[in-house]
Amino acid sequence: MSLFFVMSLLFGLTFGQTASLCAPSEYTIHVEKRECAYCLAINTTICAGFCMTRDSNGKKLLLKSALSQNVCTYKEMLYQTALIPGCPHHTMPYYSYPVALSCKCGKCNTDYSDCVRERGTSSHCTKPQKLCSL
Repeated sequence: MSLFFVMSLLFGLTFGQTASLCAPSEYTIHVEKRECAYCLAINTTICAGFCMTRDSNGKKLLLKSALSQNVCTYKEMLYQTALIPGCPHHTMPYYSYPVALSCKCGKCNTDYSDCVRERGTSSHCTKPQKLCSL
């Protein structure tokens, strides 16, 4: 093996996780309730990006927990609450959403993350839109 190949391999193994491009990213959430007159567009931050993963060739020899792939997920977050305008008095007009403060590459925690993106979900409003200003 050439010295360049060996050095490249060692560099990649050593700094692979630090080169991951996982960071807070701006995102707009559109929130509607059937009873309310408006759709609310909320600007927030989510965790998005690339995380280094390794595909094991020995899948049949390893436990399922060892095959878990790293995803870009929340390291620190807080929740904020917005008021959806145009809701009748009998309806809860509040919507809470996460704001990513920092992110990390790790296993997806289904307690606070949607680990599977559903097809066919809409990211637009069907009602008149109001922008959330906090």
